[in-house]
Amino acid sequence: MRTIAVINQKGGCGKTTVSINLASCLAQEGKKTLLVDMDPQGHCAVGLAVPEEQIELSLYDVLVADQGENPIELSEILWEIADNFELVPGSIELAAFESQTTRMPDRENCLSNMLNTAKDKYDYVVIDCPPAVGLLTFNAIRAASDVIVPVETGYFSLHGLSKQLDTLGILCKQCEQEINVMVLASMYDIRTKMGREILAELRKHFSEKMFKTVVNFNTKLKEAASLGQPVCEYDPASRGHKDFKALAKELIAADTQIEEIQSPEAMDQKHIAKVAIGPASESVTGRTEKLESLDSDLDLISSSAHELLETINNVTSNEPEKIQLKPVAEEDVESEDIVIVEETKSLDEKLNDFYGARQFGDVLKLVTLYPRAKTVQIAGDFNNWQPEKTVMKNIDDQGKWELDLFLAPGRYRYRMVVDGQWQQDPYNENTEVNPYGEYNSVLEVS
Repeated sequence: MRTIAVINQKGGCGKTTVSINLASCLAQEGKKTLLVDMDPQGHCAVGLAVPEEQIELSLYDVLVADQGENPIELSEILWEIADNFELVPGSIELAAFESQTTRMPDRENCLSNMLNTAKDKYDYVVIDCPPAVGLLTFNAIRAASDVIVPVETGYFSLHGLSKQLDTLGILCKQCEQEINVMVLASMYDIRTKMGREILAELRKHFSEKMFKTVVNFNTKLKEAASLGQPVCEYDPASRGHKDFKALAKELIAADTQIEEIQSPEAMDQKHIAKVAIGPASESVTGRTEKLESLDSDLDLISSSAHELLETINNVTSNEPEKIQLKPVAEEDVESEDIVIVEETKSLDEKLNDFYGARQFGDVLKLVTLYPRAKTVQIAGDFNNWQPEKTVMKNIDDQGKWELDLFLAPGRYRYRMVVDGQWQQDPYNENTEVNPYGEYNSVLEVS
């Protein structure tokens, strides 16, 4: 059984989206898959249309009862989502797990103990971790054979990546176990120059510690979640489904290779087979050797993250600067990559390449792309949900819209109104369910 923890302490990086759709696609490939929701917000259940009011027992009940007189079996809390696909739902009670288990011996192994009771039943376990470092995340690490760190291909997310990997390193040195750590580029928007540059730098710095599969920005993923479906059910022809199917196949291919290496024939012949992962055949020795220690993995990736941050900081410094990219042979360029020669630009000009919500000093800048829209307005709790009071400006003939907001520090909910149609901001992953069963986008102003 391969246990994969999806971890990033930065919210809004698509952890739950990755967890739900990776688990679903693994199940589609015929693998018995269990999705474990360790987030007290319980978003996995929401994203899979499991009615909250009908969840009588959750992961919390099993973990707390693990060493009690009346233990609860894992089978008592499982929800069948599809063929080969089951869910262990989370609940708000998980927020009290650390305080409720203060005197419980071996409390960091509660999840591992639970999963060990079902190790012969599942091929894969995917754990959606909370966006915070604590006992829940430590439980996930202790139970995991793999850690996936999803990284949004935006500048500010790199700070979160570096911090996350440093924190993981501190936590996992205490685990003293072998585990494979991989970075996954997510919410990649090929339309933005910054996104393309950062993806190229991620591949350069992380090399074999990064998945070849990239999860592209795709509105179908958000639509599927809002309807309580994995994208493979909602829109099998979408780019989002293709990306997660490719990710599942990449994981399965790596499993096959490890089995080949560990087989008696391979050991006798001292031969390491080479396989093709993704569209091109190449050596994946780094993925096929015996798993290195987690400490070594994290030292390597974390140092790369710091180096990458320095590179990107140079790109976005106030002093105009040219980016020199090495020439790339045409046959080496992947289909989604674009080789860019960047002209000299100031910081203000580079900020125009962003989409989404970004805070710069006292100004909160909203930038979005609606090429066919005639009007784009913002309705939120900062304007009494009256869109006519906050109208975005169309700044070019490509359909880019922007708006500067001056808001006091706090948390704000909003929706976009595009030609009269209310919808969530497609470039803001930070969302919450509203009373109408749809999603509000959320701004955190500091």
